[in-house]
Amino acid sequence: MAKKLYTTTMTNKGGRAGEVWSNDRKWDFKIGTPGVDKDSTNPEQLFAAGFASCFNGALDIALQQAGVSAEPTVRAKVSLFQEGDEPNFHIGVDLFGHIEGLNEADTKKYMEIAETICPYAKATRGNIDVTLNVE
Repeated sequence: MAKKLYTTTMTNKGGRAGEVWSNDRKWDFKIGTPGVDKDSTNPEQLFAAGFASCFNGALDIALQQAGVSAEPTVRAKVSLFQEGDEPNFHIGVDLFGHIEGLNEADTKKYMEIAETICPYAKATRGNIDVTLNVE
């Protein structure tokens, strides 16, 4: 049986032309459509922030487990796609990792390990295209 470590709640009203907030109101954003409403946050940005943070945490764990002392940086690029003319949307993610002091092959190796640790990577595996890139 899995041990629950954390639960959070976000509430949205108005969809992509509304707002989203956390129960404690530490997060309270105006939500808009990407490329249309430049004064608001969009769901793709929120997903990218979560994925980059989660994956970087997993990368840290992979490095610690290997006894490697290095500071990783992860950038998540989330793209929104539409198939045909119908409202058939999907997202794709490009993850860009950099580990100070490591070469490209070693960075890629630890990113692949992180992909087996990160809950976001596990949740999206087989559902959306996620590409690992070394910077």
